[in-house]
Amino acid sequence: MAKTIQTDDRYQPVAFDPKAHAAKKRKADPKFRLAYDALEDEFAALGALLHARKDAGLTQADVAARMGVSQPVLARIESSLGSRKHSPSLSTLRKYADACGKKLVIQMV
Repeated sequence: MAKTIQTDDRYQPVAFDPKAHAAKKRKADPKFRLAYDALEDEFAALGALLHARKDAGLTQADVAARMGVSQPVLARIESSLGSRKHSPSLSTLRKYADACGKKLVIQMV
């Protein structure tokens, strides 16, 4: 008869608050603060995309289907805003807004 060993290997996620972490690091590290502040417009744009998608009650797959692209392509569009490597075109942002039932508006303040 085989002996069974019981262990308590239940999944226990570690709580992580990225906004609080960034705020703390921003206060403590001047280089981090400069880099983080330089990305403010990208974070705002990404926030607007994610808010539009959530407000419309859509998943990435839903928006991708409405735009005529695959879900991984849409994930790259959303993630590209924080990387500054491949910013989406205005045409792409307009399609994203349309897919979410929104209108793209650009402002300079």
